[in-house]
This record gives sequence, C-alpha cells and structure tokens, in this order.
Amino acid sequence: MERELSPAQSARRSIGKKYRKEIWNPFVEAVKRYRLIEEGDKIAVCVSGGKDSMLLAVALDMLRQFTEIPFSLSFLSMDPGYSEENRRRLEENAALLEVPVRVFETNVFRVANNTEKSPCYLCARMRRGHLYAEAQKLGCNKIALGHHFNDVIETTVMSMFFGAQLQGMIPKLRSGNFPGMELIRPLYCVHEDAVIAWARYNDLHFLQCACAFTERAEDGAPGVSKRQEVKELLRTLRQDNPDIEKSIFRSLHAVCIDTFPGYKTGGEAHSFLERYSDAPESRE
Repeated sequence: MERELSPAQSARRSIGKKYRKEIWNPFVEAVKRYRLIEEGDKIAVCVSGGKDSMLLAVALDMLRQFTEIPFSLSFLSMDPGYSEENRRRLEENAALLEVPVRVFETNVFRVANNTEKSPCYLCARMRRGHLYAEAQKLGCNKIALGHHFNDVIETTVMSMFFGAQLQGMIPKLRSGNFPGMELIRPLYCVHEDAVIAWARYNDLHFLQCACAFTERAEDGAPGVSKRQEVKELLRTLRQDNPDIEKSIFRSLHAVCIDTFPGYKTGGEAHSFLERYSDAPESRE
C-alpha cells in the first residue's frame, strides 16, 4: 500500500510531476538562463503569504535539495500590518507546507495608507527596504521575490500606458541602497495560471493582497487598480491572439534600440541624434 503523503509532500511532488512542464521546468530554466543562483549564495526567500511567494519558497527548497550548486535559504516574512486573520493564515500555510518562515513586524501599511499619492508604490518600496535590511541581518546576499511571467508582462504594459515609458522588469538586479545585496526573481518564466492551478490542485488557500487600502478600493472606488485593468485588457487580447503575452515577453529580450528616438541607460536620457551621423543608411 502506497504511503499517504502529507500536504507538504503532496504539494512538492505535484511541482515535480503533475506540473513539471508548467512550473518546475520554467522555474529551473529561469534560474539557469539568468544565472540567478551561484555557489555559496545565502538567499532570503521573501514570503508574503500569497500563492506566488509560497510556491517560490517550496520550489527553491526543492532545488536546494536536488542541485549540485551549494546554496542556503532563509525564509523571511514581513508582517506590514496584517489583520489577525491574515497573519494566522500566513503562519498556518507556512506550517502546512513545512516552510520554516521567520516573521518580523513593521508599520508599512499604516504609513502607506496615510499617503494620498501612490500608496501602492510607497508600500512596495518600504517593503523591499525592510526585506533587504532584515536579510542583511541574517547574513544573506540575495533576496528572492515571487514575481512571475505575468507580472513581467503586466508591468511592461502598465509602464507604457500609465508611466509614459517602455520599462521592463529584469530577472535580477543589484541594490543601490544595500551594497552587496541582489534581488532575484526565480519564477520569471512561470505563468500565473500554473501557480493558480497548483494551489487549487493541492487545496491551498493563500492570502490575496491583504492590504487595507486595496480592501477599501474594492468597496467601490473605480479605476484604482491599473494592474487589474491591464489584466483584463490582456485577457481580451488573448481571445484573438492566444500568444500575445509570449510575444510581449520575447520582445523584452529583443529590444531594437536603433529604432527608438530616445532611451535611458544608467539613469541618463539619450537621443537617437547622438549617433545619427554615424549610423548606417537605411534601406527603407
């Protein structure tokens, strides 16, 4: 008789078997393709309590056991001001999946919710700063976030539609405020639909945003979530072109700078006129 698996064992097994093509393979592909993990890395896995970060925690722990590259993990969760119910669910899910998460408290929600301009942007910046600082205390040189394929696409479209710039989300970046620290996104090639399917298959129920500002917005304020607007737009476009998101993703890896009238690099703006006289003639 086959031994009954625990919820944690079942969740891990499903990543490597049932969702090997949709989750495990693209996860490993991103780690290798973008060189996200190196020998001796000490990585703080940032667990917010949502589906993405919980999957990230489990997948990285599996990789640590199977890979030939030695690295260590610390599972770090920031309580930015969760309700008692959300805090309890975060801790219960971590225990269910056998993720030894370390929770520390901050006042991020209280500060962000008291600003009228871009509370979500401020919240994200403050969260990241606290996570970097706490990770450094633990002796880590990297933090891992649960951003996935769809986050990359949506951020790109949002920056163009609402930020008046073409800006992507790269798989890793060095911190300017915390020397020696690096941010990595191992779920970069994993689609959100696969994450949702994995959670449902294992009957796992994670936190959503759990933010008081978002909860107020959902009570009737129109047009608050630009990300949700973009999600709906992409969903509509997929009806005519099922590969629309893949095309956007590939375009981020094949940017033709020579065709842009302006661009930024290193924080400095440049014009095509700077190199126009030395550019070869067009065959158009």
